[in-house]
Amino acid sequence: MANLISYNLLNSTDIDFFLEILPPECVKTDKNSLEAAAKDYTEDLSFLPAIVLLPRETQEVAAIMKHCFHRNLPVTPRGAGTGLSGGALPVYGGVVLAMAKMNQVLHLDENNLQVSVQPGIITQQLQELVETKGLFYPPDPSSRGSSFIGGNLAESSGGPRAVKYGVSKDYVLNLEVVLPNGTIMETGAKVLKNATGYNLTQLMVGSEGTLGIITRIDLKLIPLPKMNWLMLVPFVSPEKACEAVSAVFRAGLCPSALEFMEREGIVFTLKYRSDLSFPLPDEAKAMLLIEVDGNSEEELMNQCEGITHVLDSFAPSDIWMATSASEKEALWKVRRAIGEAVKSHSIYKEEDTVVPRFQLPALLQKVKELGKTYGFESVCYGHAGDGNLHVNIIRGNLSQEAWENELPKAIRELFAYVKSLGGTLSGEHGIGWVQKNYMDIALSPTALTLMRGIKKLFDPTGILNPGKIFPDEEV
Repeated sequence: MANLISYNLLNSTDIDFFLEILPPECVKTDKNSLEAAAKDYTEDLSFLPAIVLLPRETQEVAAIMKHCFHRNLPVTPRGAGTGLSGGALPVYGGVVLAMAKMNQVLHLDENNLQVSVQPGIITQQLQELVETKGLFYPPDPSSRGSSFIGGNLAESSGGPRAVKYGVSKDYVLNLEVVLPNGTIMETGAKVLKNATGYNLTQLMVGSEGTLGIITRIDLKLIPLPKMNWLMLVPFVSPEKACEAVSAVFRAGLCPSALEFMEREGIVFTLKYRSDLSFPLPDEAKAMLLIEVDGNSEEELMNQCEGITHVLDSFAPSDIWMATSASEKEALWKVRRAIGEAVKSHSIYKEEDTVVPRFQLPALLQKVKELGKTYGFESVCYGHAGDGNLHVNIIRGNLSQEAWENELPKAIRELFAYVKSLGGTLSGEHGIGWVQKNYMDIALSPTALTLMRGIKKLFDPTGILNPGKIFPDEEV
């Protein structure tokens, strides 16, 4: 079913209004700007907007939204465009509201271990800033060097260290939000406990820009661990590597990161990035990258010894230990580059499956079985400590007909299996545009009806990020 809401087209009067509240350099209608905003990192999809606006502060966002609300113009909020589910794609054209100029740290409160920021600050820049004060903002998606905090919150992003420290939602205390009609509101308070009414803060986090525009974020921080070490563990079997993951946690150990990489992903990365090096034994079919952190070498040594003892029963090859900054950085660069490397190899689709940790071997086996049945290759990697497996489906030699008509059947079968294991469709990439028609697998009709009702309450005319999350219906 097509989207049943019709929108007005942008006209010269709209452009004149935007030029009244924004300087000319923040109002973009040139071809290059529109084409850049037409895409994110999702497959090869592209939807051209009519205009790109770059507000600098909350009042400008409010004025834009109020105008678009009354004019019935669709608005797509955009961070850095690093998303993988099409959440920032302007599928109905209209206005792209780009947050790149709202990139300031507003206040760093060292007494209360909090920081207030605008949504356009780059994640890594925030992390490096607070680290100079001995503080830690743990969520670290692979795109942390370019992704915006606002976009991270829109998808409730996690990253490798979520296994010990949680995802972005776990650090949000309060938000300033502009609603689709231009109203400015706060969702909570800068406190660690809050039992005052419904949790609107957590409702906004992960809502993929469909309920409001985040314009200020109040985050909690924690003390920065003094040191970390990194273990690289090769396995002759990917399934054995996955089996070992659950065993580590059952033994009472909690590494700060536990990542899974298939050999093919590492090979793609080393071909794609000739500047990177990585120890890859011939017999290694998969790798676990395991980080431990703490405040003393003795603490780290005890963790590593405990993990090594658990892994011994899964017959890994020789474990490689990285303790220097350069060694650790080299390993992390490879892990963080895998997704981009795989995407450069072929047209692809990426699924962000997540299951209980113990079910990872079954999930991996199912992915490979479906590949044989439907004729596709896959490269799997991800945050194994969370049970979050990124499945990159590579088109390779698949025909256009098979890619468009048969592959969705395979994906639906995969998601149904994930659900049967107690898992769900997405751990951190969101639903967006590309996964919305599988939502009936994850959620009951009652749950979807309630979510649609929430969307309608916040956005009665359906102008904000339309066409996302909900399966082929009227927003």
